[in-house]
Amino acid sequence: MSKKSQSSDPAALAPKKVHGRKPLWFAVIAIVVWMGISSVAGPLFGQLSTVQKNDNSKFLPDKAESQIVSAQALKFQKSATDEFPALALFIGKVTPAQIASANVFFQGIGAKPLVDAKGVTLKDSSGKDMGLTISTFLTPGSQIISFPSAKSDALLASIPIAGKEATTTLSNKKPALPAVVTALRYYTQQFAATQGWESHLTGIGAIFADLFGAFGSIDSSLLLTTGLVVALILIVVYRSPVLWILPLFSAITALSLAGGVIYELAKHNVIDLDGQSQGILSVLVLGAATDYALLLIARYREELHLEESRFVAMKKAWRGVVEPIIASGSTVTLGLLVLLVASLKNSRGLGPVGAIGIVASMFTILTFLPALLVLFGRWIFWPRIPHFDSEDEKLSGVWAKVARATAAKPRKYWIASATLLVILAGFASTLHANGISSVDQFTKKTDSVVGQAKLADYFSGGQGSPTQVLVPQNKVAEATSALQAIKGVTSVVPTLDGPVIPGGPVPSVKIVDGKVLLNATLIYAADSLPARKMIPGIRSAMHAIDPSIATGGTSAVYADIDAASTRDRNIIIPIILLLIAIILGLLLRSILSSILLLITVVLSFLATLGVGSLVFHHIFHFAGEDSSYPLFSFVFLVALGIDYNIFLMTRIREESIKLGTRAGVTKGVTVTGGVITSAGIVLAATFTVLGILPLVALAEIGFTVGFGVLLDTLIVRSILVPALVHEIGPKIWWPSALAKEESPKN
Repeated sequence: MSKKSQSSDPAALAPKKVHGRKPLWFAVIAIVVWMGISSVAGPLFGQLSTVQKNDNSKFLPDKAESQIVSAQALKFQKSATDEFPALALFIGKVTPAQIASANVFFQGIGAKPLVDAKGVTLKDSSGKDMGLTISTFLTPGSQIISFPSAKSDALLASIPIAGKEATTTLSNKKPALPAVVTALRYYTQQFAATQGWESHLTGIGAIFADLFGAFGSIDSSLLLTTGLVVALILIVVYRSPVLWILPLFSAITALSLAGGVIYELAKHNVIDLDGQSQGILSVLVLGAATDYALLLIARYREELHLEESRFVAMKKAWRGVVEPIIASGSTVTLGLLVLLVASLKNSRGLGPVGAIGIVASMFTILTFLPALLVLFGRWIFWPRIPHFDSEDEKLSGVWAKVARATAAKPRKYWIASATLLVILAGFASTLHANGISSVDQFTKKTDSVVGQAKLADYFSGGQGSPTQVLVPQNKVAEATSALQAIKGVTSVVPTLDGPVIPGGPVPSVKIVDGKVLLNATLIYAADSLPARKMIPGIRSAMHAIDPSIATGGTSAVYADIDAASTRDRNIIIPIILLLIAIILGLLLRSILSSILLLITVVLSFLATLGVGSLVFHHIFHFAGEDSSYPLFSFVFLVALGIDYNIFLMTRIREESIKLGTRAGVTKGVTVTGGVITSAGIVLAATFTVLGILPLVALAEIGFTVGFGVLLDTLIVRSILVPALVHEIGPKIWWPSALAKEESPKN
């Protein structure tokens, strides 16, 4: 009996009569509710940048040795406040008169108002002058004194920016630190010009400010670019001037919901949000939500060919995709939540941030998008409207040919694809994921990066950011001698009870709770890899004198971060693999298929790391990879990469029950090929957009996830997995009853 004659059967048309207009009203109500949610969450999402925390030292656990020193070091300051020192570097011939002039300039710099890069006083959102001076953001009572290089060809001054005040938000909703550094850079450049000097503002304070500035474009350029990329891809995929609007609008709605929830949680210090997490959130939600939307729309379109009522078609489509979408989203969500066991606070923060984004994506696509689709009806697919009882073009397209080719010679295809992945995976051993310095974090040369490089030509690289060693009073002499004997330490001086004024008496050594704070200046820049590698040796030498001696400072902070990243990676990756295996086993009712899928995704991940290593080192010429790179790449690639295998294998299992395993594989690849490939392209493109931010870490993650998703979509899901299932046959479903069946059920 044809579908046409079946559709004329009153029993077949009964669901349409039962539904009437009730589903339409449900759709309208759902849309109104979602509009209300967006009106509240949207403005909160726009303020996410105001609750960011981007200070690396705050990411470490309190028990880290560098954090212990940081807490105790506050007692040695006149004002108990954390500092971000900015280093003003003047390059040129220096005379005693010019040094005196520079000191007068720095004594008065605190009274100068905040200005932009052109010297215009900053204004608030109402257009009035803020009335803020630089002194508001400097450590109270501090004196800024400049000193010349050994050859008197450069001058250096350390400007102590108060951490607490500098990390606040100004009345114009912008972070304070970049504004303070911009004003300092303007004034120091103006003064340098009067002396005929070259001027740079560098140091941790200026580098952090440039990081803040890079993350500041997340709200605008990153989000806009991502939206445009997704829109263009959807237009190409659907070949429709209107259909693309609905999935993109739904994805943006999901992002606003997630952003609103995250804003409230970060504002009340329930979770930590940094610029990297916010950037990943935007591309993750837009990519994942669009993927889920593509899956739903593809299944809906398929059912529209079979059902006269669009409401019945949506009901069947929703039932067909709800399980894989929830399974897929749950896999990613649980994988992200495992980050909560990380010792680094920024990694722990990314876990719930990403998880909230994925849950919002699932919830929105499964409730809001179906309401939009049934409200607009079939015409939204124009000009390729899926009419009832018409032929579905997917059944005779390119993916039908791919499916038949894989079925004809499965061994040839799985051996070839697996060999390619193994070869690429071999290059993963060439990764340099042992951390990168602050100056190497930027893909563009900022003033702070240029200044840091030139600083080493005239002063010790660690000048202005010494390694701090907290020593008992009776061990100072011994510790000082041991530090001076370490290669790479250029000077060791104790913290004094007052500033050193040229020509004046030298203040006494400051003693707090029976301890002295020694400042050891290293030959290397404080955040560089060589400086970090010196920390274990320094700590070993100090612990040999007294186990209570603690070593901190910028170099120690970065060394502790790298160590914590390694610890987190070694603990979290096995947990995620176990969770994914359990979810796959429950979803597919099969142990063998879940193990097989897990192996293919891990192999794809290693192959992607291998390609990434080649690209980063030989094409982009990056200095290396951030220590968190392997973990973040694994979380996103494995958790997201398993999505496409879930989409494919759930459909193969559904078809295998009706057609048998091998025929089910062919049908599953045929009907899911286009939508999964489109979803992979969308997700790859959204993560690649991270490369527009001038940060190496995000560019590396963006490329890795983008390339990895394409590799997984085009090779693993399209060729390797189907070929392996054909090769193994019904046994792939072991130990379920389906493993014993090859012929269709009657």
